[in-house]
Amino acid sequence: MTAARVIAGFAADLRLDDVPPVVREAACLHLIDAIGVGLASSVGEGQRGWPAAMSAGGRIATCLSGGQAGPNEAAMLNGALIHALEYDDTHTASVIHGSAVAAPVALAAAEAEQASGADLLLNYVIAWEVMICIGLAAPGIFQARGFQVTAIAGAIGAAAAAARQRGLPAESIAHAIGIAGSQASGLLAFLEDGSSVKALNPGWAAQTGIMAASLAASGMTGPAGVLDGPMGVMQVFAGQVGDLSEQTAKLGHRWHLPDAAFKLYPCCHYIHPFLEATEQLMAQGVRAYQVDSITVDVAAGQVPLICEPWTRRQAPSSGYDGKWGLAYCIALMLQTGKVDVASFETTPKDAVIALARRIDWRVMKNAKFPQVFPAHMAVKTAEGASLSATIEDVRGTSKRPVGTDRIETKFMQNALRRLPEGTCRTLLAMLTNICDAPDLSALSTLLRMPIEQKPLAFSQAN
Repeated sequence: MTAARVIAGFAADLRLDDVPPVVREAACLHLIDAIGVGLASSVGEGQRGWPAAMSAGGRIATCLSGGQAGPNEAAMLNGALIHALEYDDTHTASVIHGSAVAAPVALAAAEAEQASGADLLLNYVIAWEVMICIGLAAPGIFQARGFQVTAIAGAIGAAAAAARQRGLPAESIAHAIGIAGSQASGLLAFLEDGSSVKALNPGWAAQTGIMAASLAASGMTGPAGVLDGPMGVMQVFAGQVGDLSEQTAKLGHRWHLPDAAFKLYPCCHYIHPFLEATEQLMAQGVRAYQVDSITVDVAAGQVPLICEPWTRRQAPSSGYDGKWGLAYCIALMLQTGKVDVASFETTPKDAVIALARRIDWRVMKNAKFPQVFPAHMAVKTAEGASLSATIEDVRGTSKRPVGTDRIETKFMQNALRRLPEGTCRTLLAMLTNICDAPDLSALSTLLRMPIEQKPLAFSQAN
């Protein structure tokens, strides 16, 4: 049986009662996080024009920027918004930014079918689990070849979730997967100049999945071997068949969503352990003005995204470009004492760039990336002192979890950028109890609220 048909069977047969409580709880918390990030992103200067560019007829689905659009366009917009701040979660071992695809497709598909909150959460779980199994079949390989695995695997996961929501049988879900896989795409070419188009990759995947489900429902067919065939996704995008059959066989038995990591800084996830190491060095007394030089050890698989070209990773072309600048982000933390949403909303500062130019890197020996996201930093001060910090793996994973209260606080800080505090608290309560909602009308009403006041600065929200 092909991988597409295995995935289709999983999606067609799964019921929310089959999903273990720990998975449902993790899904709910990640969904809360994703919605908050999307709300925060919607008021950013770089994203404010996106709704008009993506709007279309059939306005029955919710936009996180406020208002409504067609399901396809809403899914694309919301995926782009959730991913735009680089604040959305990651399943680190597969390097999948799952919620940026799963949340928009789950919401749009459920709204289009006037489904329940339980349906929304089930869609979300299906999309996540399918994406992860594809990423785990060739971890790090997609990125090494210049593709964003989230965008490619995301189209498959989105198609499975959206087709299930439409009530399609397994055979038709397999066709939807074949259609979506035939259109899957997503390059990392943005790294060349810091273009903001990377945000669109998961949004496009979410839209592709919804459209694929519609096309399959109308009778269009897709190739059964779209994933594991000689011209399928694994061969074309990863250069190998990999162990996809082994991964798909675990669907519904080995649950991966609880292993996904929350982001605590709005920048490339690879940089996060280095920021934690920087915080440790600051706790030891290191200050920006004392730094003579810093050397960071970086896993080889991380180098293309956060180290090359190093001169631009020290002096990014824009605040957005700085989100992939390892040296720049470390310097930001040292210079300002924080790395938050506002850190990347202004032009890079000369003082931060000057400090970043005192940072160098080398390849880390015996790194276990991407199974873990490690970091090592060594600092020499102007007074001749030497200090170092090592992080074995990034915070926010199941091995180094953060509390529910921290994610709820993050949600409030993000949501307050667009909505009044009372609305944010009501929205948080709704999302926390999403499985109890017989329909999505109340949730949709809150998310569709227009901006009626000047958004709060991120640092003001408590």
